[in-house]
Amino acid sequence: MAGGIRLDLDGRPVAPLKICMIGAGGFIGSHLCEALMWETHHTVIAIDVSGDKIEHLLKEGSPWSDRISFHAFNIRHDSRLETFIRVADLTINLAAICTPADYNTRPLDTIHSNFVDALPVVRMCADYNKRLIHFSTCEVYGKTLANFLPRDSLARQDPRYFVLKEDQTPYIYGPVELQRWSYACAKQLIERVIYGESMENGLQFTIVRPFNWIGPRMDFIPGIDGPSDGVPRVLACFSTNLLRGEPLKLVDGGRSQRTFVYIKDAIKAVMLMIENPERANGHIFNVGNPKNEATIRELAEMMVDVYSRVSGEPIPETPMLDISSQAFYGEGYDDSDRRIPDMVIIQRQLGWEPQTPLPDLLEITLKHQYLTYAAAVKASMAAERADPVTQVAQMHSGLVTKTAVSVPVKAVAMEF
Repeated sequence: MAGGIRLDLDGRPVAPLKICMIGAGGFIGSHLCEALMWETHHTVIAIDVSGDKIEHLLKEGSPWSDRISFHAFNIRHDSRLETFIRVADLTINLAAICTPADYNTRPLDTIHSNFVDALPVVRMCADYNKRLIHFSTCEVYGKTLANFLPRDSLARQDPRYFVLKEDQTPYIYGPVELQRWSYACAKQLIERVIYGESMENGLQFTIVRPFNWIGPRMDFIPGIDGPSDGVPRVLACFSTNLLRGEPLKLVDGGRSQRTFVYIKDAIKAVMLMIENPERANGHIFNVGNPKNEATIRELAEMMVDVYSRVSGEPIPETPMLDISSQAFYGEGYDDSDRRIPDMVIIQRQLGWEPQTPLPDLLEITLKHQYLTYAAAVKASMAAERADPVTQVAQMHSGLVTKTAVSVPVKAVAMEF
């Protein structure tokens, strides 16, 4: 638990804040809530449709039980949101539909979640003169300029054509028919609204562009702690394949390049934004790790090796399987080619740099996936083999659930 006076980057004491966190029950929100409870004296009004990932923080009698409250509702339909924003010092908006499978099949929901639902949050923060930290996405950059150069062009290796800068890089999206870009377009437009509110009405804001934050509690394992027909993001998709002993499905050969950053490193960057408003206000920050770049195929190869090591299970004869984006996502899918964040602004303003190499963060994450889900996945697969109808009934009744890991809270904090 937090102790002593916290100082900002300029040596000034940080006053306790009341924070309204929308989307507090998700992957990023749960890790941010932990950091705020364990390291600071700030208070959190946590809002989400589910609080499963922060239930360990909400137990009565915990040292921070008087500093965090959970409110289960959808911000689209609940008038309480305005009251919570009005009484808070800072609002953090993490709410989003942010899974590629959803962009492609639910473009209207995606646009509503990332733009229409975010509009009132931005306007209320401006109306009540409250600071806003808004989570955007690295997907706003779309495709790189290098993507449009000939494959044998040496200019493809010139950082000017692929490194993504917050204040310079142009946005390049595919045509309207490719629904994949509904997410990026909605996120870009709400960024422009935030800028407009700042320019015309004095809104104090910080925008965060995450570059593939990964770690424990990311997404869900289909049929275990999420819908059996759900399609999570790449790390959880690959984890599901590994847990089931199935080949990892590489969409379009896994040629896309990504950088990956450990969630705990990224949360430290957000904490700096929270506690250093003079340095963070008015800025967009890329938050990623340029050193942790890999193609999706290389990521899959690393995950196969790491999972075999942490689980003790042999590497399958066919560890990977190529699949087309049409077969995996359906019509209308498109992809960005490469995402390398420029880090100049965040290093200059906040002095933040990521610390965890990709092999280490994959080992931490896959160890968590194995300890948390392996027994439940094996039980699920046994039920499928025995009686598919019974297995479906068990899923709906909650009889097949993820295995809880009985670890003290502080031990979890150190391990993850």
